[in-house]
Amino acid sequence: MQRMARRFVTGLLVVASCTAAPLVLAIQLPPPPSPQPAAASSVATAAMPAADIPFASAHAAAVKTPSAENAWGGPRTGQEPTLSDRVVSYRIQARLDPNAHTVDGQEQLTWRNRSAQPVSSVYLHLYLNAFQNEGSTFFTERRTLAAHGGGRGLATTKKGEWGFIDLRRVEQQGATLKWEYVHPDGGPSTDTTVVRVDLAQPVPAGGSVTLNMDFHSQLPRVIERTGYVGQFHLVGQWYPKIGVLELAGERGATAPRWNVHEFHFASEFYADFGQFDVQLTVPKNYVVGAVGEQQGEPVAQGDDLVWHFAQDDVHDFAWVAAPAYLTMDTTWQGPGSPQVKVRVIYPPEYAVNAKQVLKASTDSLTYFSNTLGPYPYKTVTAVIPPFNADEAGGMEYPTFYTVDHYKSAQPGTLDEFMLDFVTIHEFGHGYFYGLLASNEFEEPILDEGLNEYWDQRMLRERGQRVWLTTAFYRFFGVEAPTPVFMLERMMATLSKPADPLGQNAWDRLSSSSYGTVYSRTATAMHDLEERLGKDVMERAFRRYYQLWRYRHPSVADLQAVLIEVSGKRHDVDQIFDQYVYGTDVVDNQITELTSEEVLPLPGSFVKGGTRAEVNAGDIDKIVREKRDAWNKANPNAKEGTGPYPFRTVVTVWRQGSQLGEKLRVTFADGSTENVRWDDDRRWARFEFIKPVRAVSAELDPERVVYLDADKINDSRTLKANGSASRRWTSDIAHLLQGFYAILGTL
Repeated sequence: MQRMARRFVTGLLVVASCTAAPLVLAIQLPPPPSPQPAAASSVATAAMPAADIPFASAHAAAVKTPSAENAWGGPRTGQEPTLSDRVVSYRIQARLDPNAHTVDGQEQLTWRNRSAQPVSSVYLHLYLNAFQNEGSTFFTERRTLAAHGGGRGLATTKKGEWGFIDLRRVEQQGATLKWEYVHPDGGPSTDTTVVRVDLAQPVPAGGSVTLNMDFHSQLPRVIERTGYVGQFHLVGQWYPKIGVLELAGERGATAPRWNVHEFHFASEFYADFGQFDVQLTVPKNYVVGAVGEQQGEPVAQGDDLVWHFAQDDVHDFAWVAAPAYLTMDTTWQGPGSPQVKVRVIYPPEYAVNAKQVLKASTDSLTYFSNTLGPYPYKTVTAVIPPFNADEAGGMEYPTFYTVDHYKSAQPGTLDEFMLDFVTIHEFGHGYFYGLLASNEFEEPILDEGLNEYWDQRMLRERGQRVWLTTAFYRFFGVEAPTPVFMLERMMATLSKPADPLGQNAWDRLSSSSYGTVYSRTATAMHDLEERLGKDVMERAFRRYYQLWRYRHPSVADLQAVLIEVSGKRHDVDQIFDQYVYGTDVVDNQITELTSEEVLPLPGSFVKGGTRAEVNAGDIDKIVREKRDAWNKANPNAKEGTGPYPFRTVVTVWRQGSQLGEKLRVTFADGSTENVRWDDDRRWARFEFIKPVRAVSAELDPERVVYLDADKINDSRTLKANGSASRRWTSDIAHLLQGFYAILGTL
């Protein structure tokens, strides 16, 4: 989720001044029930899951053991009858009340038990209950994390603006089922975002169960990700959604376990692939957009229209409904992909933004399809939220995402860059969150981090740079435009990372620490690309996508693919050990540079069979005479040259973990000497004998190593030269710590 775009812009300014046929709804469900209290069959809490299937660890994070070859049914070859191994199907009929901001729905959920044992209880996410009161896990963590680094979703909720979801009925083959709230992560007893449903009949191994449910969803005023502002409704995480039953060999599991975390403040989502068939009843004057393909024209029903959407091989469903909105459409076609209908839904005042979003979306289709793999679905829908609904922007669902808006997005402006960036980022989630279906709860690096890296690659290929042109930046030697990866480095807090990149979404020092998942991952992958080569990195990510689409990879699976394709285990393991699984800091620096003439030495010497003693006075005379003769013969000699050679000594020091870098020494005649400092010595000394004096010494002269926390100390000159302290845009980061505090997450 692009949760920092607007704050990114604000912060800078503050500091500066599918292929299968759609499933057709074939059942007739009853009309929505009238509002009533939560079902009497629900009770307060349970500490442990029923039967013998445990929960995934409350502190699960980056997996270190690669998944089994047959995990999630094995790689999808394209020869299977369906794109994904469909585990669940949802048939939903829902009605929006735009004045009360409620959705009443009936849901038929069919779930397949992939395990080899019967299942007597299933677990459902009731995500909207995160917004029902300040006793939820979401709000509890918000108070702590926001106090240590700001974040998104900090708006004050007023009376009548809370959101929730009530289960009204759950049945299995006509039998009414009981349920109770549970806390897989040990959250507060007042959190009701996960519910256990005890089945009337267990689901046998390999069998399926169908549950029929009625639910009532009260949308919150937009706090984060979902809700309403005025008559604009972004309806996300709005229906009962089943958790994921992981099996041995999948994402580090050694036995079946339920992965069904509470809704945490910083976390996003994780779900099985399946089918969605959804009918939405909304007022006639509303424009509606949703995940998947629209099935024919909407059907009139009194003063309402019934919209029908269906999509196979996805793992979530969201939609938007707003009056007086407009649409902008085009189509796209690429090798291996179906013809894609691309639509932007927007308020009339953002027509200029809509045109730019449409182009960025089609450009993204081309880039991601060419570099990772073909886009398999037939639709892409982007939504521009209204002016006062910023927190609804920058959210992603399969085939459907919200972006941002800018009053002016003229060519060459920061606004233009940010609108492109947000659009590309949200589209990119369709691959890393959507098609690869990473576990965003436990391994946000695989979605937010990798997506950020791939987005910046696209922007780099486009030749886009960030324009920072204020007097503030110019004072510190910042040149505009700034390369995109340099900007990522600026925000990565490399000198003092609080948490490993592979940490889960909630066990973090602060919202700012979570926010560095984006920039620090992009920086680490940039530097790994410099080691492996751009083409190798692209081949590795293409292989990763080919192997793991529709299969929920882990960090260890990514690491294994990078090693397989590159053949460079040391380089890959070093990056993962230091940054993904650890919090290492790298700070290579030059601590000393000397360059002095190699003069004759005093002492007793044998020359021509005769021993003679030379003292300091003799040497002074010899040196003076030789210099006079040389100067006479070389009247226009450059400074730093002379009759004697020069010994140049460079001392380098490592303040953090080992990271190889090139050392370049430049001499007075313009010549250079390059050496590699690749060993694990804490310090090293390099010596050069040349006929000319050295001018400067510099680590990483090509400026390709971005993980080095302090680039200012990477260079020294024999004479004072302030340009060294201004040569890296990213090193004004020390002045931007206040900005980091208001960074949200994507």
